[in-house]
Amino acid sequence: METTVTQTSLTGTQHIDWAPALLGESLLFGLLGKVLYSNPARDWVESLAAENLFDEAPFAAEQESTQRGLALLNAWSETVGRDGLTDEMLSDLRVDYTRLFVGQRRMEVPPWESVYFSMERLTFQEETVDVRRWYKQFGVQPNVSGKEPEDHIAFELSFAGHLAGQAVSALEADDEATFNSFLNAQREFLADHLLRWGWKWAELALDYAHTDFYKGLALLVQGALDELSAMFELPIDREARFLGLGF
Repeated sequence: METTVTQTSLTGTQHIDWAPALLGESLLFGLLGKVLYSNPARDWVESLAAENLFDEAPFAAEQESTQRGLALLNAWSETVGRDGLTDEMLSDLRVDYTRLFVGQRRMEVPPWESVYFSMERLTFQEETVDVRRWYKQFGVQPNVSGKEPEDHIAFELSFAGHLAGQAVSALEADDEATFNSFLNAQREFLADHLLRWGWKWAELALDYAHTDFYKGLALLVQGALDELSAMFELPIDREARFLGLGF
């Protein structure tokens, strides 16, 4: 089977070279899922810089947001490579992570989907329950710590990447039916969850981050979601209201 597959079953006319697109998505979202869920630790932060993992984007490379994000992350990597990861730099990352995604008085950038749609900013709402159903359906068990809601941005990105990776495996096995089922599953998950709120998460993270590291990651997410929106012809509703954010 050709790796350039007609998207007829999804949107009618668009042709995409799915194999490299989905592989790139799987790689990028796997990395983003791990980095955005973990409070910065010296070992993996240093390895990100040493291995030049942000030298280029495996996905959405033509998106302006991706290019801006890579510029920030490459500059950050060069600084770490030149000066080493100083205690001050690591502390800045940890403070930024905590302020953005953990919060003290008020969390600047809630990482859970439920919060965005709950006037009381509650977790474990219907969004969490539905995301949990998706994970179970496809045999995915997020490595949650304690009572972490499963609709965390890191888990949703990782899950979308998982579906993309499974679709690539189906292509390699010349299994068109399975490929289409994973492609359709990803489209539905994006429409029901990640594209509904992930763009707003990225927007907030970019606005509130103090370090180039987290600004760059927010831009990578933004560029990737814009790319998926175009690939699957799923428009992002920029006028959506988020009760949990007060607007």
